[in-house]
Amino acid sequence: MRIIQSLFFLTLLGIAVFYFLDRTETSPEEVVQQVTKIVKEKRHVLDTKVSPSDEDTSVVPLEGNIFQWIGQTSEALEGSFGVPVRIDKSAYDYEWWVYTNSTNQYVQFGVEDNVVKTIFATGEGLDINPVYIGQPYGEVDQEFSFSEEVSYNNGISSYKFRISKEDIQVRPLVKLNDNTFIQLYFDTFTDKLSSLRVLTADTILKQRPYEIEYRGKLPDDPIFTEDEWEEIEKGMEQQIYDITNIIRHRHGKDKLDWEESVSNVAFLHSKDMEENNYFSHYSLNGDGLKERLEAGEVFYTAAGENIAAQYPDAPAAMEGWLNSEGHREALLSNDYTHIGVGVHRLYYTQNFLGKPL
Repeated sequence: MRIIQSLFFLTLLGIAVFYFLDRTETSPEEVVQQVTKIVKEKRHVLDTKVSPSDEDTSVVPLEGNIFQWIGQTSEALEGSFGVPVRIDKSAYDYEWWVYTNSTNQYVQFGVEDNVVKTIFATGEGLDINPVYIGQPYGEVDQEFSFSEEVSYNNGISSYKFRISKEDIQVRPLVKLNDNTFIQLYFDTFTDKLSSLRVLTADTILKQRPYEIEYRGKLPDDPIFTEDEWEEIEKGMEQQIYDITNIIRHRHGKDKLDWEESVSNVAFLHSKDMEENNYFSHYSLNGDGLKERLEAGEVFYTAAGENIAAQYPDAPAAMEGWLNSEGHREALLSNDYTHIGVGVHRLYYTQNFLGKPL
């Protein structure tokens, strides 16, 4: 019997609103450590408005490219990269080992049972041969020959991922070998490669980011306790913060500082949307961002909000925002200096602030 399934209906909505107040607040917390070493410098470097020479881009030398890490052990990973900035629990069966210099390089390795099962990477100087971040779409398509169908067989089970025309432009899927796939995220405003994800077959079957036709069985959805979900959500919040600043650096924008008070406001809105089954910048009682920030006693000169729902994880939500005009404007706005992120289940909220002097 054939079954067609598409689990993730990708949803997002963005708004940028400006308010002017006369109140001030104490300085924000910094939540992400600075580290300076991750991956081998590649000859291709993405053109940005900020020169890479202005930043510390020192890296750990690697032999081969990033794809070699699929199937490698966590011990080998730590031996080459060192201790990760942090280890985040995911909404699947792996943990994210996060490596970033918090400026222009960012890599997450998904480790399950001490084995690397998936990788997400974005930023400059990454060894992802035969492609590179910032490469034009046409060149990457020529390298991989994007298709509307990608198949995978495992014994008597068969799976066929159907890639829509929109997905081929934004996030095409390529089969590298019998057990490994690569998902390529493009910035459709620049028509260049923004980031990529490498996945084993069992990992993509757990996430199911595309419509899938199959004979056989799909992996069961994991079940988490409330405490486990809280840990997953905190990890995704930090990932969104990190990737936001990597994207801003790519476009020559200043880094945003973390603001814990607005993160709490963002989390409560994500939680309210999930628990009450709606998706909007306006709560069911009619309150908008302005009212939510006032209730949280958050003071600012400008504010904006991005929301998303049902993306499989934080990197996917970030790439969705980047490819939507309203969200992109908020992500890259010069008016903001601080950010708070709140995630509840698979509902995501970013609140941006311009802080008073």
